[in-house]
Amino acid sequence: MTNYLNWPTEPDSQPVSRWHHPASNLCLDFHGDPAKAELVVYSDGNHHMALAELIASFQQQTSGLSQFFYATTPPSVILKIVEHGQLQMGNLVVSRQPHVFISPENIVQKVIQMGKATKYQTFMQSQGNVLLVRKGNPKSINSLHDLLRDDVTLFISNPVTESASHVVYKETLLDVGQELNIKDGIAAKLDADCSSLLYGECIHHRELPQALYDGRADVAVVYYHLALRYSRIFADDFSFMSLAGGEINSEVGNQKTTYHITCLNDPGPFGELFLAYCFSDEATEIYQRHGLLRAAEQQ
Repeated sequence: MTNYLNWPTEPDSQPVSRWHHPASNLCLDFHGDPAKAELVVYSDGNHHMALAELIASFQQQTSGLSQFFYATTPPSVILKIVEHGQLQMGNLVVSRQPHVFISPENIVQKVIQMGKATKYQTFMQSQGNVLLVRKGNPKSINSLHDLLRDDVTLFISNPVTESASHVVYKETLLDVGQELNIKDGIAAKLDADCSSLLYGECIHHRELPQALYDGRADVAVVYYHLALRYSRIFADDFSFMSLAGGEINSEVGNQKTTYHITCLNDPGPFGELFLAYCFSDEATEIYQRHGLLRAAEQQ
């Protein structure tokens, strides 16, 4: 029987009642009360841990904000809610429109093209990617060189359902592989027909650690800030290392992702205030604690 990782509640809270089962009815990337929320934020999920702390901090400092709702899914999912007005998950329908939207630039630009917002700003940036393994590193994986072994199964996000992260991970592996003179071998590993390659299905920031925990994969390429999160909340289960075996995030070709932010045309009573808070020193410090940095450029 499969065991499931026990994810912490985000933001950390003690609800009056809770009902879920990890193999069926469990919803991790929708947070808060959509019916009562005065602030609604939709974001890509890769920096969900930082966003949780950011929103909680904003609420503590903002008079009159009693309820919030935020989503941290792959970008295509939150984009569909904005475009179509609702999203069905099993038998639950979410129809709240966001006041603030955060995602990679090409996704935010689509929100602008829909006429839902008029301008956007650069927000935060990742610090590259690392290799995540099970604690104790049972397959003795030390760098990309070990990905060439037939007995090492690599997990990577899905190229169709999570194309944004998949492109970043694939380009990173190929570019760093080029620096290590193993690009052809890495390319062969990334071939869809490779028996030691495992794709995620649709939510890699949740599926990835579970796949390693289950033993279905031995190693995963993942954003540094996500690996940091896993090693903190599941300290007995995971550890991570640099791609080339040296200092974390120092490799040439290690791709970074910049996240952008916009207020929608209807920002509600708190959207613009939250957007301003996202550029405060407190916001920068929160994201730094979670392994991300302030992006320098603004649109």
